[in-house]
Amino acid sequence: MEQSDKTARQIYEEAKANPTRARFGFGRKPVILNVDLQMAYTNLGEFKTAYETDPRQIDHVNEIASLARSKNLPVVWTHVAFMDSGEDCGVWGTRTDTPDSLQNIKVGSRRAEFDDRLDIDHGRDVVFVKRMPSAFHETNLQSLLVWHRVDTVIVTGGSTSGCVRATVVDSLSHGYRTVVPEECVADNHESPHFANLYDMAVKYADVMAAAEVVDHLKEYQPSND
Repeated sequence: MEQSDKTARQIYEEAKANPTRARFGFGRKPVILNVDLQMAYTNLGEFKTAYETDPRQIDHVNEIASLARSKNLPVVWTHVAFMDSGEDCGVWGTRTDTPDSLQNIKVGSRRAEFDDRLDIDHGRDVVFVKRMPSAFHETNLQSLLVWHRVDTVIVTGGSTSGCVRATVVDSLSHGYRTVVPEECVADNHESPHFANLYDMAVKYADVMAAAEVVDHLKEYQPSND
């Protein structure tokens, strides 16, 4: 194992400045997949479990989602919420049992609500509850992507080291080109945030500036095939 005194941020920034991997690139048709942008994780003034990395994260997410809709591309939002007993959280919910614990994000609770700064089109966008880290795990996401014939998944949300990473790994494993707009993901500490951006960038996804994703969507033209 190579040892280093560099921080995770430094290692990531060096890799970003001097990439050693070719990009997967955008494919024929993308989907926007927004992971768990809910009050429990975004409302800093209300919940201990909330965090912020880029203060304009929600603005970037809204812009990307709006552009996708303008191009008739699918936009998906996930959030976690569990039944009153918490048993649908399974072993994931057994380490702690406090008001802030994962399994105590109850269906219909304030913690389960989407951040009210988000522009969600409830008549058009797809919204579903997930109960495990990956948005692919035992949800209808895969069948939705097949139906829309997408080949690229653009992932936003949180946390970078948790549900975003799990979703990104599953996205690649399902055969999708995967894109992570850097300013659109967040974590509660910079070390896991940048360590996982590094891992995703060199292994699983194209990590790029949100502006680059915006530029691609502005230029996007649907394929006829």
